[in-house]
Amino acid sequence: MLEQYDLHNLLVIDIETVPQYSSHEQLPENLQALWEIKTQYQRKDETAEAYYERAGIWAEFGKIVCISAGIFTAGKNIGLRVKSFASHDEKELLTKFSNLLFSQPANLVLCAHNGKEFDFPYICRRLLVNGMPFPPQLQIAGKKPWEVIHLDTMELWKFGDHKHYTSLSLLTAIFNIPTPKDDIDGSDVGRVYWQENQLERICAYCQKDVVATAQLLRRYRGEELIPDEFITLVGQ
Repeated sequence: MLEQYDLHNLLVIDIETVPQYSSHEQLPENLQALWEIKTQYQRKDETAEAYYERAGIWAEFGKIVCISAGIFTAGKNIGLRVKSFASHDEKELLTKFSNLLFSQPANLVLCAHNGKEFDFPYICRRLLVNGMPFPPQLQIAGKKPWEVIHLDTMELWKFGDHKHYTSLSLLTAIFNIPTPKDDIDGSDVGRVYWQENQLERICAYCQKDVVATAQLLRRYRGEELIPDEFITLVGQ
């Protein structure tokens, strides 16, 4: 599958998000009330204060601290080059990422795991909050579903089964895609950011997911994995 796509016109991305404030106490009073309303179904009996550590999931209460992007490189052997845009200043990293997209063809295909449900809409919402224009690859308003050139490796695995959620970790396991030993997972990102101030560690985790998603695409296409020596990780 996916043989119709040119891998060299495709950008694989992943984002890492955290709560906008270090704790529920730091959240402005009006937003505290709105947070309680927003999460009343998900948190069930858990208090709004205790549940705030998960605020990074919602674009209204979270912010992006890292976007990693991978491109397939040409040559004798196909490779992958991954670059990260990370900053404590969300607008700064969004500006750099947007500049990358604006410099690319409008028909550049964006790909992410669960991207249609999370990464792509989250980026768009935070661009709006920061008063920034959408790069053409993210402008989907008014388009028919088949006109939106986004790939989602999780959606592809569903094959039309809307109830089916499969993590990237599970798919890499069943497709025998080697991944580095996990240092952190998604639930740790907020703590690593706010309590340990280790943005570089979050960046490394984000890049790992881009590599895993790119390798999963190769498996979907029935192609060999990209050897480690042809994968280049570029710092922010």
